[in-house]
Amino acid sequence: MSQQRVAVRCPSCSPVEETVHEVLNRGGGVTVRCSECGQVHKTTLEEEATVDRRVVVSQGDESISARVDIPPEERLVVGDEFLVETDEAILTARITSLEKADGSRGDGADVTDVKTIWARAVGNVTVNLTLHPKEGTYDESRSVRIQVPGDESFVIGRTHEYGGEEFSVERILVREDATDYERKDFDFAGDSVLAKDIKRIYARDEDAKTRAWSGW
Repeated sequence: MSQQRVAVRCPSCSPVEETVHEVLNRGGGVTVRCSECGQVHKTTLEEEATVDRRVVVSQGDESISARVDIPPEERLVVGDEFLVETDEAILTARITSLEKADGSRGDGADVTDVKTIWARAVGNVTVNLTLHPKEGTYDESRSVRIQVPGDESFVIGRTHEYGGEEFSVERILVREDATDYERKDFDFAGDSVLAKDIKRIYARDEDAKTRAWSGW
């Protein structure tokens, strides 16, 4: 879903002159973000027709239900990203499925035909790792999870450090809802995938020896 842009005054950087703002949410008053300073604030806009739709956003092991107002001419497509305002935070979400009024699901539909938008939070994500020891057998591999910003890149052949883990990436599997990749399996040196698009990383555990010694 493309974000609407409007011209309104910003209480932080431009209380007199209008600046371009991005509309984040129309529920409970219009929430906008100034393109000049990034200030998020409430404002009022001239009334225009929108449709109210339920959105369910998964974040880790939890799901959050919210409402979004969308222009009636909008067409929704799996893979589109948009902002969802909840009581706790404003989330960047990606559409994973569209539920129509008859209960069927699809990859694309006009908003007027959609009952519920199913989405996944991609601002901050959990990445699944399978770590193989530098020495030993694959039977000694272990699975861990790390929390990273969704726009963080992981690169085949590069060593990364996150969440107390140090590992060299060997293979990356891409999620089904990621649309900007020519394939779903990457293992060539230099290949790069964003964290929000990753289904699983297979990597060499660079810190395995340290952990083994620490057990004595």
